[in-house]
Amino acid sequence: MEKTAISKYVRISPSKAREVARLIQGKPALLAMTTVKLIPRKAARLIEKTLKSAIANAENDLDNRVDRSDLYVKEAVIDEGPTMKRFIPKARGSAGRIRKRSSHIRIVVSEIE
Repeated sequence: MEKTAISKYVRISPSKAREVARLIQGKPALLAMTTVKLIPRKAARLIEKTLKSAIANAENDLDNRVDRSDLYVKEAVIDEGPTMKRFIPKARGSAGRIRKRSSHIRIVVSEIE
């Protein structure tokens, strides 16, 4: 039994968020929660919010109720969202490109067999 939570259009670069997502993949859900709480990064805060949602989705399912201690993080995927393109003035009349990247965070929790 798998449950998913998705956060879309999150304003963080996918590469920065993937560094945190790699740390929780395959771990028990409670251990992943404590790991993410201890990491002092914006990506950890955003992933924690999505992880909480995935755990709540599994616990509150009316057909298959699961205790949070029986869950583990099956997948933690950070996909690339749309990029806002901005320009900043540079020397001698030229312009520098700024890419404000966004991400889609998808976390799948599953029951330990």
